[in-house]
Amino acid sequence: MHYLSVGDLAQAYQMRRHNAALQTHLARLTEEMTTGVRSDLAEAVSGDFRALAGLDRSLATLAAYKTATDEAALLTQTVQSALETVQELATDLGPGLLSAATTGTPTLMDTTAGDARQKFASVVSALNTQVADRYLLSGTATDRKPIADADSILSALGVATAGQVTAAGVASAVAAWFDAPSGGGGFLDAAYGGAAAPFAPFGIGAGESATMDLTAADPAIRDLLEGFALGALVAEGTLSGDDAGRAVLLRRSGEALLAAGNDMAAVRARVGSVEARIAGASARNAAEASALQIARNGLVAADPYDTATAIQAVQTQIETLYTLTARLSRLSLTDYLG
Repeated sequence: MHYLSVGDLAQAYQMRRHNAALQTHLARLTEEMTTGVRSDLAEAVSGDFRALAGLDRSLATLAAYKTATDEAALLTQTVQSALETVQELATDLGPGLLSAATTGTPTLMDTTAGDARQKFASVVSALNTQVADRYLLSGTATDRKPIADADSILSALGVATAGQVTAAGVASAVAAWFDAPSGGGGFLDAAYGGAAAPFAPFGIGAGESATMDLTAADPAIRDLLEGFALGALVAEGTLSGDDAGRAVLLRRSGEALLAAGNDMAAVRARVGSVEARIAGASARNAAEASALQIARNGLVAADPYDTATAIQAVQTQIETLYTLTARLSRLSLTDYLG
C-alpha cells in the first residue's frame, strides 16, 4: 500500500494559507454584519449593475434636491421672520401715533415721533437681512444691500420735502418720492440697491420649482416704509413749531402703518405659499428617497441571520484549525516510535 505524505514545511504553509483564508472570510462577514451591505456587489446583483446604478443615480439626484430645498427653506423662513418683525413694529407703533395725534400734546408727539424714528431704523435693518452673505430682498443682486440706511433715506426725504410748509404738502412729497418709478429720482433710485429681477426659481424636484419674487421694491414694503418715514420726519424737525401740522403727519403715519400692516399680511401669505410648496416638495423627495433606499437594500443588503450563521461556521472552522495546529505541533519522532 502506498501512502502520500506532506512534508512538515509544506503542511505549515498549508495551515497558514488556510488560516489566512478563514480570517479574510471572517473579516468580510463581520463587515457585512456591521454595514448590512454585501461586500461582493457583483454577486449580489448577479453581474447586472443596471438596476443598482439607476437607483444610485436617483438617490444622488434626490440628495441634491434635498440640499436645494433645505437652502430654499432657510431663505424663505428668514424672509418670513423679517416680515413678521416689520409687521409687528408697524402694528405696535400705529395706535401710538394715532393717540399722540389725537391728544396733540407736544411732549407726547415728540416722544412718539422719536419712537417712530427708532423703529424706522429697525425696520430698515430687518429688511436688509442676509443669509450666507446673500441679501434676501435684493432680487438677483444678492451681493448688494436692498435698502439704504435710515439716515440716508431721511436725508433724501428732507431734500424732497424742502420748501413744504403744510402737512399735506409734506405728505404728498413723501408719497411721490416713494411711489416714483425708476429714473424718477425717488426711492427706487436713491434708496433701493437691489435688482429689478427677483430671485431665480428654486429647483425643488424633478420638473418642479418654487419662485420667491419678493424684493424690497415691492409696493407693500414701500408703503410700509412711507408710513414709518412720516413719523420719523417729525422727529427730524419737519414742520417744527407747527404742532397742528405735526399732529396731522403723525395721524397720517399711524393710518399708513395700520393699512400697511394689513398689506404685509398679504405679502407674508405669498411667502408662506412658497414655504408650503418647498415643504411639500421636500416631503415628497424624502418619501421617494426612502422607497428607493429600501429597493436598493433589497438588492445589496446582507441577511443578518445568514451572515451570523456563516460567522459562527467560520469561527468553528478557525477553532478546529487552531486545535489541529496545536496537536500537530506537539508531534515528535519519540512520540511516534513510542
